[in-house]
Amino acid sequence: MESNRRDFLKLSGIGTLGILAGCTTRREVESKLAEIKEQAERTRTQHFNMHGFAAPPMDVVRVGVTGLGNRGSGTARRFASIANVEVVALNDVRPEMVERSMNAISATHDPVGYSDGPEDWKRMCERDDIDLICIATPWELHAPQAIYAMEHGKHVYVELPAANTLEECWEIVEASERTQKHFVQMSSSCHYGDASFVLNMVRQGVFGEVLHAEGGYIHDLMNSHIFHKTMYHELWRLNENIDRDGNLYPQHALMPIAQMFDINYGDQFDHLVSMQTNDFMMAQRVQELAAEDSFWEPYVGRNFSGNMNTTLVRTANGKTIVMQHDVTTPRPGIRFHMINGTKGTYLARPGRIGFSYRDGWIPQADYDALVEEYTPRITKVFSEMIRLADETGRPEHSYARVNAMDWRLIDCLRNGLPVEVDVYDSAATTAITPLSEWSVANGSMPVKVPDFTGGSWRTNERGMNVNLETGGGNTRIR
Repeated sequence: MESNRRDFLKLSGIGTLGILAGCTTRREVESKLAEIKEQAERTRTQHFNMHGFAAPPMDVVRVGVTGLGNRGSGTARRFASIANVEVVALNDVRPEMVERSMNAISATHDPVGYSDGPEDWKRMCERDDIDLICIATPWELHAPQAIYAMEHGKHVYVELPAANTLEECWEIVEASERTQKHFVQMSSSCHYGDASFVLNMVRQGVFGEVLHAEGGYIHDLMNSHIFHKTMYHELWRLNENIDRDGNLYPQHALMPIAQMFDINYGDQFDHLVSMQTNDFMMAQRVQELAAEDSFWEPYVGRNFSGNMNTTLVRTANGKTIVMQHDVTTPRPGIRFHMINGTKGTYLARPGRIGFSYRDGWIPQADYDALVEEYTPRITKVFSEMIRLADETGRPEHSYARVNAMDWRLIDCLRNGLPVEVDVYDSAATTAITPLSEWSVANGSMPVKVPDFTGGSWRTNERGMNVNLETGGGNTRIR
């Protein structure tokens, strides 16, 4: 074992000494790289298959939310807008954030607040009158909080990513199987209008055999988010972009692609390679900010992530996926972007949304007809709700911005149905980040993606987790 580790470290060359969060010495880098490789090659026997698992139905879903910043506060409001949901408890390290969220939903809910120190979320998880814990805290807390919640009898709904390390991906899989509690990673792009109708087209065979897809998290966050003093508590999002070179946030685009490729039920991610540019912007930006404000001086000289990461994944069935990550350059936003099949191709950009059967776009009217035909009914319902919110500005319509994934999760829990994104989906899409970090650090060498299903992906029923219409369909918006 030690000989293999030495061979691996020799091969790796350790050309970049600041590739992983918190690494400051050669020994720390070597240790973290070796841990990623070891966890990537790990195998296990599945103890209980959570794919297709349906928990006992419940008429009312009692919810607790931890992390009430710009994401979590919205999570609390969205769940409060769904009928048969009771928001029981709210947690944040900042009492003022708890109070603000409590006030925002006070017309329909009377939650208990938890803000007595950084560990007070545990007290919330230990309550016996909560069914679902929603986690919207900084990334490093996601897996520990989720595991603790599952071990205390709660289903879990977590913001991206599901975990921060490959070892944590294994831990959440084992905890979900052991406790038979759902672990659902939020990824609203699975239910955006384009992803939902393209998924339906894939399922109906419109594209023929899908063989390639592209997407990414292309979102200029430089000044609006990353270098914003108060957007993220203690600048945790900026800190995630220090000493890390990899695809840090792939799930928004990767989850819908995974569903279109039947990942974990008929196919799986097999291996990947990843490449990253240098940083040409972040270090320069922090120097500019520090020249005007001493607040930024501790960040001068830090090793910031390269601006563009490109990761290529190959599946067990021989299909390919390109994922990019760029939160700094002035590039138009891209998430789910392209699906390529033997009979047709969908491309969101450049130009206009279009559909191609051969080497040219079909007429716009024909494309619009395809969208109308294949957009699931539930997507149309939520699109109408958002349109009303935009047009009226009325609070009840604003709260109705609950996305389809929130609604479907509650509907599945209430009706005893399998959830649409299970723990294996969550682990597989999250694992791309540490694996891409390893590949970048090792000259873009390929690295194996673990099989979190223990081989059951070969026999899992296709599409069991994705209902393109309504799920149980008896859950209302307040």
